[in-house]
Amino acid sequence: MRIANEILMFFRSGKKTAQDVSINEPIDSDKDGNALTLMDTMAVDDTVIDDLDVRMKSEKLYDYLPTLEPRERSVICMRYGLGGRKPLPQREVAGKLGISRSYVSRIEKRALQKLRARFEAGEGEG
Repeated sequence: MRIANEILMFFRSGKKTAQDVSINEPIDSDKDGNALTLMDTMAVDDTVIDDLDVRMKSEKLYDYLPTLEPRERSVICMRYGLGGRKPLPQREVAGKLGISRSYVSRIEKRALQKLRARFEAGEGEG
């Protein structure tokens, strides 16, 4: 987790050194004579930083789940398909737990507020 955080911070910092190569500098030309950059040779949908950020936040989410009450944890896991499950609508969660859909909604809202607070409190950690 710490290494992944350091990698993310490195990419976000964007600091350059004399040995860095810009991905926007021409490295060759294409068949029509247009400049070809390193960026052009990379995947167009390059989401490495975003993927790493999502992975780190997902790991934190799983770390924070045990802080919820058991019923809150069940609702969140069922609603969002955590733990390899298929996400379920509130009415199906309500049926499985034997409670009303509106109660599922209140439990979900309370659990999400708790998780959001944990994320916000944990942003300063590293």
